[in-house]
Amino acid sequence: MDNEENIGRSRMLPPLPERLRPTNLEEYAGQKHLIGPGCVIRNMIDSGNLTSFILWGPPGVGKTTLSRIVTKECQREFFTLSAVSAGVKEVREVIERAKSQSLFAAAATPVLFIDEIHRFNKAQQDALLGAAEDGTIILIGATTENPSFEVISPLLSRCQVFVLKPLDVTELKWLLDRALTTDVILKSRDIEVKDTDALFRYSGGDARKLLNILEIVVNATPSGKVVISNETVTGCLQENMAIYDKNGEMHYDIISAFIKSIRGSDPNAAVYYLARMLDGGEDPLFIARRLCISAAEDVGLANPNALLLARSCFDIVHTIGMPEARIPLSECTIYLASSPKSNSAYLAINQALELAHKTQYAPVPLYLRNAPTKLMEELGYSDGYKYAHDYPGHFVDLEFMPEELKGQTLYEPQPNKHEDDLRRRLEAYWPKYYK
Repeated sequence: MDNEENIGRSRMLPPLPERLRPTNLEEYAGQKHLIGPGCVIRNMIDSGNLTSFILWGPPGVGKTTLSRIVTKECQREFFTLSAVSAGVKEVREVIERAKSQSLFAAAATPVLFIDEIHRFNKAQQDALLGAAEDGTIILIGATTENPSFEVISPLLSRCQVFVLKPLDVTELKWLLDRALTTDVILKSRDIEVKDTDALFRYSGGDARKLLNILEIVVNATPSGKVVISNETVTGCLQENMAIYDKNGEMHYDIISAFIKSIRGSDPNAAVYYLARMLDGGEDPLFIARRLCISAAEDVGLANPNALLLARSCFDIVHTIGMPEARIPLSECTIYLASSPKSNSAYLAINQALELAHKTQYAPVPLYLRNAPTKLMEELGYSDGYKYAHDYPGHFVDLEFMPEELKGQTLYEPQPNKHEDDLRRRLEAYWPKYYK
């Protein structure tokens, strides 16, 4: 096959990620913690005992593909809906079809797969409850967002949540080798893999992105030898990946630039990346959640009002929606970027978590324990506790840490107007710890 015929044929075929979509677990890359021998999803397949679950993970890690493979292996009928386009009406229609199937056939319970389930509102999720509970359907949802925040509690309680991880370098290499040796177009080309650092870095653990980049590089060389190198990958991406992908290809790149611009106190860049996301169709609630995180992590105690504003922004965006939501999002973005910065609370909780893990059995001092029973009183629980409000300034010098952690400090005020005041107060209270 000559190059012109090859190129023409490639244009008629589906994109490379679709051509290489796995149809069984042997072709599936990653997620060994779920599909490896003895792991939970593998056990479901082996036993045929399929239950409702939600797959939570970043784009391009195989949520939809894994759902299809599980359904196929368990020999179930597969219905699918996209939360972007489906409403309550479509949900009920699919449920009725599933009920009809169960009345006239002895087939196993069908699967209803809902892509981007986090975009379903409460009414749409409520419509799923009865069918998921009475066994009319097995519900499988896919989401890039934390289900704890986006899925209603009654529905979440009926589903297991499985976390999918980005592909590591070994898995990306395996996927690259599979593409080069099995794809009808790629294996007919003369392709040399010189180095893969840029290819894997830009992929970011995303299988779909890896294959898209590979196809871009190959198509950029319509004839002759194709060289996969750091230079060719970087050059092709500069020309081909400038547009924000509504389906998530640049989702994490833009949000990363957005947050880093806020952290770097550049309101102009921050509001620019905000506009890039909104123009690309990003979920405004996703942006609002990230603003709340940034307010706590990056602005923190340098300006505690930032977190209040960010939370208010989230509530307003949730209430009014787009296009008006762009205004409070812009206001909050500019406010956070222009605020003084402190990550002292972020550092303190990280150190505290590490310390708590190492000292999880450190006993709480007896005088700090509650004594709801007479036996506990006799054992000395609460004995020696001093009630702070009974002392001048509502403060009493009492050791609150476990005995083995006396003198341990986790919060270190950073130099800014608000925390300078906090430091002065702490120095007055705890001169042995803060000097």
